[in-house]
Amino acid sequence: MTVTDLLGWAGSALLVYSLLQARVLRFRLLNLAASLVLVVFNAVIAVWPMVAMNVVIAVINVWHTARLLRTRHDDLHYEVVPITADEPYLRHVVDRHRADIERFNPDLDLAGHLAAPQAGALAFLVLADGETVGVVLAHGTGTPGEAQVDLDYVLPRFRDFTPGEFVYRAGGPFSRSGVRRVLAPPRMLGAERYLRGVGFRPDGGALVLELTAGPGAPAGPGAPAAR
Repeated sequence: MTVTDLLGWAGSALLVYSLLQARVLRFRLLNLAASLVLVVFNAVIAVWPMVAMNVVIAVINVWHTARLLRTRHDDLHYEVVPITADEPYLRHVVDRHRADIERFNPDLDLAGHLAAPQAGALAFLVLADGETVGVVLAHGTGTPGEAQVDLDYVLPRFRDFTPGEFVYRAGGPFSRSGVRRVLAPPRMLGAERYLRGVGFRPDGGALVLELTAGPGAPAGPGAPAAR
């Protein structure tokens, strides 16, 4: 087998592998690499129509990759929608991805959490261009202005990004709910790097996010009712 043959096989294998990716950014990057390899391979063997096709595919992948990276922190692309914990659509999203959720949150009583939401329950859907890409569930701890995150889940396609950051931003939905202190999920597997990236910091053996509520914000989960 010649070097040219190896180049062709490698490009083809990488192309097939890219199509198996669930994560949208990973797919684009691998598909871009495969198309560039195949540009070189087809140029060497002088198959110019295939060169042209793979050049076009590479350009398309560059455009989509640039757009994905440009909008990953853009609040015009992502939005957070508060939703009640007993909303049928929330239950639908969670049920559809239950196996994947339980893989990363093995100790979470998801069915019980949705069937009987705790006092001060909070639920948020994260959307990208109108598509639901993440779910965050939390509840008040009983301490005024403090909430415990029970679930922070992102659909596989969007795990190369951090859409949860839009939930945890200062002035975001937690702040608007009157929450000033957010406790990270205690048993969320493999998530410490992500949680630190969106602002959580170690505090007494837990990861905690400190927020500043905006003017006029409600007292928050766990706060005593006004008299």
